[in-house]
Amino acid sequence: MTRPRLLQIKPITLIIGFALSLRLWQLDRPKGYIFDELYYAKNANSLISNGVELNADGEAEFVVHPPFGKWLIGFGIKVFGNNEFGWRISAALIGTASVFLIYLITQQLFNSIFLSNTAAILMALDGLNLVMSRVALLDIFLMFFILLSFYFLIKEQIWLSGLIIGLAAATKWSAVFLIPFLLLLTINMRIIEPMKWLKRLSQFVFLPAVIYLISWSGWLLTNTGWSRDSTSNPITSLLHYHGEILDFHQGLVEKHAYSANPWSWLILGRPTSFFYESPSNCGAASCAQEILAIGTPILWWSAIFGVAVTVGFFIVKRERVAAIILAGFAGTYLPWFFMQSRTMFYFYAISILPFLILALIYCFKQLLTLGKYEKQISLFILLVGLNFLFFLPILLGVEIPYSQWLSRMWLPSWI
Repeated sequence: MTRPRLLQIKPITLIIGFALSLRLWQLDRPKGYIFDELYYAKNANSLISNGVELNADGEAEFVVHPPFGKWLIGFGIKVFGNNEFGWRISAALIGTASVFLIYLITQQLFNSIFLSNTAAILMALDGLNLVMSRVALLDIFLMFFILLSFYFLIKEQIWLSGLIIGLAAATKWSAVFLIPFLLLLTINMRIIEPMKWLKRLSQFVFLPAVIYLISWSGWLLTNTGWSRDSTSNPITSLLHYHGEILDFHQGLVEKHAYSANPWSWLILGRPTSFFYESPSNCGAASCAQEILAIGTPILWWSAIFGVAVTVGFFIVKRERVAAIILAGFAGTYLPWFFMQSRTMFYFYAISILPFLILALIYCFKQLLTLGKYEKQISLFILLVGLNFLFFLPILLGVEIPYSQWLSRMWLPSWI
C-alpha cells in the first residue's frame, strides 16, 4: 500500500478504533437489565432458543416490535452467552459500524476525505450514539439500516436499498415512514413513467414487505408463538397479531417520567435516563451514577442551524445532495408529529442523528467553496469533542460526586 493511501486511511482507522474502544469499555456494566433491555434481551434469548418469544414459564409472550433486531441481539447472546456483554455486543458493533457508514456516505455525497473524516468523528463524538451502542435496545439497529438503505440509494443500487429498508422495518415499524421519501428520491413526478414507477414500487414496497414477512419465519414455522393458532391459516393469524400490535401502539398514551414530545428532541428537552444509582464509593459524601441517553449538546444545537441552512440552499439551488439529506431528516423526524397523543421518548431521535450530521457537513461544504475554512471546522470538532468528554461520565455510567453530576444537568428537565 502506497504512503499516500496509508495517510488517507489512517484518520478513519483511528476514529473507528476510538469509537469501538468506548463502546466496548466495561460493556458488561451496569450489571443486570437496564431500561427496556428487560424486554428485548429476554426476547432475544428466547428467539435463539425457541424461534419465538416465550416468557420464563415457556408461555407465548405478546411482543410489539418485529423480530429482526432481537435476532441480532440474540446472535451476541449465542456467541458470548446470556449475560450483559452477550446481549449488548451486537449494538456495540453496529454502533461502531455506523461511524464508518457515515464516512462512506459523506464520501459519496461530497467526494472529500476531510469532510468524510469530519462526519465520522462527529458520529463517534455523539453521546446518544454512544449510549444506544451500549444497550440492548432496537433503535441503534434501526438507525443503521435506515442509513445503509440511503447509502445504497446514493450508489443507485436500488434493489439493495429496498432490501435494507425491509430489514429496518423488520426491526421497528417506524422505518416504513422512510419509504415515501425513498420513492420521491427515485421517481421524477413530472414525467409519467408507469413501468419505472411500478419497478420502484416493487423495490420499495413489495420487496421490503417480503423481507419483513421472512423476518417472522420463526413465528410462522412454529406453533408456539403468541396468537399463532388464532385462525387456521398462519398468514391470517399473523395479520390478527399485527392488528393487536397496532392497537397497542395506538393506545400507548400512559404518562411516563421520561416521555418527550418530538418538539423537544432537537433541543434535548427531555433526555432519557436509562440507569441511575447513588453509590457510596466515589470518594465524596454524595455520589451519582447515571447512564443518560443524550446527544452531545453543541453538536445537536448546531445541527438545528445546519438543517435550516440546508433547507435554504435546497429552496434556492434544488441540489440532489440537499434533497437526500432533507429526505432522511424528514422521514425520521416529521412523522412523529402526527402521533401527539402517543407516549414517545427522546432516544427515538437516534435515527435522525446521521442526517443532522450530514446537514452540518453540507454547510461545511458550502464554507469550503468560499475559502480555506478547514481550521474553523476543526475548531468546531474540538469544541464538540470537549463537550463530549465533559458528558462522558454520565454516558458511560461512571461513579462521580453528586456535585459533578449536577454540573452536567444544564437544563432542569434533564434531572
